Amino acid sequence: MAALAVLTLAGAAWLGLKAAAISTDLNAANELVPKLRNNVLTDDGNAAEVTVRELQERTSRAREAATDPVWMMASAMPWFGANFQATSEIAASADDVAKLGAAPLVGILKTLDWKSLLPNEQGLDLGPLAAAQPQLASAALAVRQSSDRLNGINADALMPQISTPLIHAREQLQSLRVGLDSAADAARVLPGMMGEKSSRHYLLLIQNNAELRATGGIPGALAVLNVDNGKLSLDSQTSASALGAFNPVVSVDPEQSSIFSARLGKFMQDVNLTPDFPTAAQTAQTMWKKETGEQLNGVLSIDPVALSYVLDATGPVRVNDPHLQEISQGNLPAELTSKNVVPTLLSDVYSKISEPELQDVYFAGVAQEVFSKVSSGSGDTKKLLDGLTRGASEGRVLLWSSDSDEEAVISKYTLGGSITGTGISPAHFGVYFNDGTGAKMDYHVKRTVQLIEECPAGGYSEIKVRITSTNTAPKDAATSLPEYVTGGGAFGVPAGSVQTNVIAYGPVQSNVETVLVAGKKTSFASQRHSGRPVGSVTVRLAPGESSTVDFTFGKIVQHTPPKLSVTPTVQALKDVVLDTIPAQCQPSA
Repeated sequence: MAALAVLTLAGAAWLGLKAAAISTDLNAANELVPKLRNNVLTDDGNAAEVTVRELQERTSRAREAATDPVWMMASAMPWFGANFQATSEIAASADDVAKLGAAPLVGILKTLDWKSLLPNEQGLDLGPLAAAQPQLASAALAVRQSSDRLNGINADALMPQISTPLIHAREQLQSLRVGLDSAADAARVLPGMMGEKSSRHYLLLIQNNAELRATGGIPGALAVLNVDNGKLSLDSQTSASALGAFNPVVSVDPEQSSIFSARLGKFMQDVNLTPDFPTAAQTAQTMWKKETGEQLNGVLSIDPVALSYVLDATGPVRVNDPHLQEISQGNLPAELTSKNVVPTLLSDVYSKISEPELQDVYFAGVAQEVFSKVSSGSGDTKKLLDGLTRGASEGRVLLWSSDSDEEAVISKYTLGGSITGTGISPAHFGVYFNDGTGAKMDYHVKRTVQLIEECPAGGYSEIKVRITSTNTAPKDAATSLPEYVTGGGAFGVPAGSVQTNVIAYGPVQSNVETVLVAGKKTSFASQRHSGRPVGSVTVRLAPGESSTVDFTFGKIVQHTPPKLSVTPTVQALKDVVLDTIPAQCQPSA
């Protein structure tokens, strides 16, 4: 017994030393992660190589200590064994991520010249990006497997000293997992979509947020974007109104036609009454082919706010086209910047150019100038990539490909604009706006959207979606604003007022229970889109008026944190989407 006691004490001391060593190495590795991230972001390949080597040394030592025979024996012990086993899993995952994830990424960083990814007059060298795809895919797989390994551990059964770093490691890996999966997918489809082997042709929709549609704004200006080995050019510029009405209408999903009317397939201006961009894009592509006979490879959409992000990277664009200067008659800026492009395109153009046809010409001309600037290769590569990434994350840059393999990848991300499928969170909510004024008054409307968690009812979650809108137009908007902006009452809405169709989507299997407008229960249209409940009401606001609409969704079976998507408007997204208000519930007896 004495010998057993001595062995037990010796084993405990040994385990204590190993635990201290593992903790020291994993904490040191954790502190190296921000340093490595900074090396990557500053494109310092040599420093990243040194950092990742040190990272590997730390994680390798931690893994070796956590696979010690005494440690492995302790993992089989009842009660406390799970803590030793979890520590081994954390150490193994950290080492796999360092060796199979971080190290290959640093190797890619040293071979890729990120500046070469900026479009220029000669096009792009897409070869290195395509060559990096296998390594990116391998790194993404290693991180995915490590993430799954840690997610499979029951943290509730562990001591706080183990469960806390486990939860932190899970969060870190999830963030890295998303980023690596995105990078691997981009390397897989981007070279082909940028015309590495054969030129591509995309329909470009410039969405006008002054007249809202569910995906952003009415697609007033159109063009064909040609991409040949990364070199960009625009041609076939026109306007949606020039295409007229399609008769017979283009066939669209019956569910969405029922919700948003047959106008989806009748007018190019209305293809994006639906918030589902793949549906809008396919319809637009079909309309273009019917009108021109040209079969395009996909559809790209961008709005003026996203253009401001691009100009922030490229610098100002001079409006040199003599025809555009003649149209504006010196009343619009001769130079467009990230600061003035939004008010110029969404407000000033209507007060300075009276004819709608010339407004469309000006829009198209500005798009040509901006894309020419981007194609010239001038500007900050990182800022341009950051700006486009920001635009995509806010739903201001959208992309659809007619190639099913490419579209399967794109649809997983916000860039794809899909409201169904694998890219949608189980507890996803959406709030979308469609103009009912028939004018450009949405430039003057300020909105906020907020999720309010309610206490569970009957075992189901319940969430209220609150939308507050204010018409900030001047009191005399009916006379002080151009008739083209107010609509002049042509569609039954008094000049200066704004009418909006507000549409709210809930998670699959839930229901729209009630809708309140200004605190009063009101009738509403209730339908379903791919299993998701859809509620809609119409709100009209005179100048200076505000309104609050509450959609209450019940029977929610998905017990995950809610997520929210909204129509991108003129406002900054951070000013529209407010923080979720958690429920304040009394604990059950």
